[in-house]
Amino acid sequence: MAAARHIDAKPRFFYQSTAELGIHPRRHAKFALAHPVTAFSLRLPGSDNLQLNLARLARSGDQGERIMSIEIRPYWKNYIGGKWVDSSDGQRIDIINPGNGQKICEVARGTGADIDKAVAAARSCFKARVLQDMAPHERGALLFRIADELEKAADEIAEVECLDNGKTLEKGRAELPLTQRYLRYYAGLADKLEGRQIPIGTDLLDYTTHEPYGVSAQIVPWNGPLPVGARSIACAIATANTVVLKSPEDSPLSLFLLAEACERAGVPDGAVNIVCGLGYEAGAALVAHDDIDHIVFTGSVETGKSVLRAAAERVIPCVMELGGKSGGIVFPDADLDQVAESAAAGIFKHAGQICSAGSRLIVHRSLYDEVVSRLVAKAEALTVGPGIDGAELGPLISARQLDRVEALCQVGIDEGATLCTGGKRVAGLDGYFMAPTVFGDVTPQMRIAQEEFFGPVVVIIPFEDTEEAIEIANGTDFGLAAGLYTNNLSLAHKVAHRLVAGQVYVNQWWAGGIETPFGGMKRSGYGREKGQEALLGYVQTKNIGIKL
Repeated sequence: MAAARHIDAKPRFFYQSTAELGIHPRRHAKFALAHPVTAFSLRLPGSDNLQLNLARLARSGDQGERIMSIEIRPYWKNYIGGKWVDSSDGQRIDIINPGNGQKICEVARGTGADIDKAVAAARSCFKARVLQDMAPHERGALLFRIADELEKAADEIAEVECLDNGKTLEKGRAELPLTQRYLRYYAGLADKLEGRQIPIGTDLLDYTTHEPYGVSAQIVPWNGPLPVGARSIACAIATANTVVLKSPEDSPLSLFLLAEACERAGVPDGAVNIVCGLGYEAGAALVAHDDIDHIVFTGSVETGKSVLRAAAERVIPCVMELGGKSGGIVFPDADLDQVAESAAAGIFKHAGQICSAGSRLIVHRSLYDEVVSRLVAKAEALTVGPGIDGAELGPLISARQLDRVEALCQVGIDEGATLCTGGKRVAGLDGYFMAPTVFGDVTPQMRIAQEEFFGPVVVIIPFEDTEEAIEIANGTDFGLAAGLYTNNLSLAHKVAHRLVAGQVYVNQWWAGGIETPFGGMKRSGYGREKGQEALLGYVQTKNIGIKL
């Protein structure tokens, strides 16, 4: 059994051109250097927050003219009522780099008292009708400005996503344009959410309006805090709700950068509040608060149940996106090159830490050995290491997550599954690295086929006929995503309709985009995010009938 390759840690750097950094030789002549130099600091004109530590400056051919690294700020405050504030008791949370286990910085540790202040600020803004009295196109313009302001933090966003979240450099850079697309998409929809007129008889006029709920309490996950947080904030602002967002204590930094963009864009004080805190403190205080009107939650099923219990006490409407154990069916006529490429991307992207990851592959018996072999080859070809150093597979978010994934792998071995590759943490690397893992000879009832790993682990299950494949695919408590690989269009349509999942991918895992609704069935939650449909989760219909 071969192990995935890993790369040694190297000095952190970005390949950037001067144009990408917004540095122009005529205006910033001191930066136009012809030869490599060693470390010095540079503060760019007009940028108070961005301090660049030029650890290496060198020609780099086609990849760009400069190699740079952003200096991470040592301390970050919470954003409440348009102000940057310390926690009420002065406590802080250490933010750890999962790529080496070392402390990056500290953030203010939000408390129940801080949540009270944030909710009060959001309530005051909503009660004053600041967003409601804006024309819808003006709320859209506000979102456009936030998207534009985020561009100023492009390099800082990329680096913090690599350092506090463990993303690869490629994925860290991709977070900004994805987030901007969400903001601009909902900006464009802000003035297109329309009511309707209902004919009910002579001398009567009846019509409907979409009304905001009020204060939207939002808890976003650590695996994609910036785009997930931005899309829920965007939906709230577009529909005139105010927001208190609890950022994830494991990876909060990019959301502070979003708050800075909101501040620069002129978002009204109290309309957006972002507080980092521990889940059992700040998160619990937020969802149980007696002055919130709406909850948006992305996370595990068990935590989701706690959120729903709190919501039930006050009959608070919720949008819930919970876990998944998504399966892709490989039919006999599938293109195996396409299967291997798509299935590998579906489970190894962000080290499998994606709720809709393709963690089960259900393969026709005639192709089984070949598909297992191809997935093993894909896994063993990956370089494993800190994403910021150019590795293809980065770390898990924390030591506890690594322990959990490794322990569940041992359960699979004990259950009799065949460990084809991986199954252990990567030796010789600091940080929380799990080897990309493939299990074969898995049966549908095994725990590893039923429980969510949230790591780079795929289990491969054989099937004999279509009915069995559908039964296996639907045979978990989850229903977030499903997929199938076939060149038979009729079969694809028929099977897609029978799969119990919020989204079905045909011949490409994660086929879809920001425009397509996303959410779960069964224990994977309810309500939809992304697409036009998401806005309906942030409004309630009011009917107005008038006797003329």
